[in-house]
Amino acid sequence: MEKALFAGGCFWCMVQPFDTLPGIQSVVSGYAGGHIKNPTYEQVKSQKSGHTEVVQITFDPTIISFKELVEIYWQVTDPTDAMGQYMDRGDSYRPVIYYYSSQQKETAERSKKELGKSGKYKKPIVVPIKKAPTFYKAETEHQDFYKKNPERYQKEHEERISWINNI
Repeated sequence: MEKALFAGGCFWCMVQPFDTLPGIQSVVSGYAGGHIKNPTYEQVKSQKSGHTEVVQITFDPTIISFKELVEIYWQVTDPTDAMGQYMDRGDSYRPVIYYYSSQQKETAERSKKELGKSGKYKKPIVVPIKKAPTFYKAETEHQDFYKKNPERYQKEHEERISWINNI
């Protein structure tokens, strides 16, 4: 098994696109990249912790590759927006692809370059690719949001898709 770590706005919306794929063992909401150890949701939400909301994906690379996960990441984020995603604004919602190995780094950088050359977006691709920092698991109430709150998730998901389609 391998791990992937992605920040793409609110972690509530980042779980479902990965959670339902073959080869995914788990998708865990959490925090990464800040200066506070064991941060709470309130500390991260305050925009003063330096952390981003992230999802840590444990996957079987013989079934689904890191490259495939990155391709999905590009579809569920706005890679042209450095300071948030959709209605989620601020430091804790900034997009980041974190890598655990040099191979993941190369894969993410190559994919970012290809996306930039594709002409899909008028603005540049601004998602940084950084070495994975310590991952801190979010509180229980933030895990599996789309399963626990299907109506609210569906509403937020529809708004996010609408935003993506208008980039």
